[in-house]
Amino acid sequence: MNGNAVESGSNYPRSVESIDQRLAHALQIDGRAPFAKIAEVLGTSEHTAARRYQRLKERGVRVKGALNRFRLGHHAWTLRLRCTPDAGPVLAQALANRSDTFWVHLMSGGTEISCLQQVESPDELLLDRLPRRLVDVSAHNILRGFASPGTWRGVACLTDDEAAALKPEFEPEPPTGLTGLDDALIAALTIDGRASFAELATTAGTSETTARRRVEHLRRTGVLELQLDADPAQFGFHTQARLWMRVQPRHLAQAGAALATHPEVYFAAATTGPANLVASVACRSSGDLYRYQTECIGMLDGLAELETAPVLRTLKRS
Repeated sequence: MNGNAVESGSNYPRSVESIDQRLAHALQIDGRAPFAKIAEVLGTSEHTAARRYQRLKERGVRVKGALNRFRLGHHAWTLRLRCTPDAGPVLAQALANRSDTFWVHLMSGGTEISCLQQVESPDELLLDRLPRRLVDVSAHNILRGFASPGTWRGVACLTDDEAAALKPEFEPEPPTGLTGLDDALIAALTIDGRASFAELATTAGTSETTARRRVEHLRRTGVLELQLDADPAQFGFHTQARLWMRVQPRHLAQAGAALATHPEVYFAAATTGPANLVASVACRSSGDLYRYQTECIGMLDGLAELETAPVLRTLKRS
């Protein structure tokens, strides 16, 4: 994590940033880190860290658990749907209500929707269950991820040493099939990623020791991810957009790696299809989005084409 990221990723006054944004960055690194540990790294009291997190939750910034089906052998797809203006909001909400979709954006004045979906088989894609008021639908398999919300540099403001002190120390384990208990624990964590093990045990009908052991196992396998669920606008990034890029294959890996270093980018992946590199970006303003496209995206080697769709509303994130 870049210790200088505060210069490019924050517009908070230092007094506020030192509490709220530093806390948000800490929770992005480890969403279940004890407040005592977070307070020690941030140089504040445990009570203050807990109180400020409650304040962040009131603003819609919270830690949530997410099931990474990709680690279980499922396929990740990005869908792009164009529809009539009257159908956009209803269709976007219907997609957001599904358990297998995430990052559902209503874009381009309400005439376009994008979302991600993880399915066990391409046969399970929801394309055959969509309403008729669609103008166009395209589905693209995600081949390689370069950036995710968990690594978004826009919120980054801790020093390298502070970030390293908070990084969870897990020995990776190979993923295994989910049990009914795992399903119950993950479901509880999607509501509150910081629920105590005692609370999780009560919800899942097991012992606190078992709940702790299973959650730690799911984290080590990467099947359970803890994400900082936050609207980038909470940190001063009021203009969001989805970018589709066509990059010469020999430059694709380098371009994707470059995107992962940009504080504006909170998702980037290589995909199938004519636009083989997709990204979601958050900028401070439309002028900043213009600058980012011309000064950063425009400098990528091998870039042949760029298409931008402004995000009107995000109905679902993690």
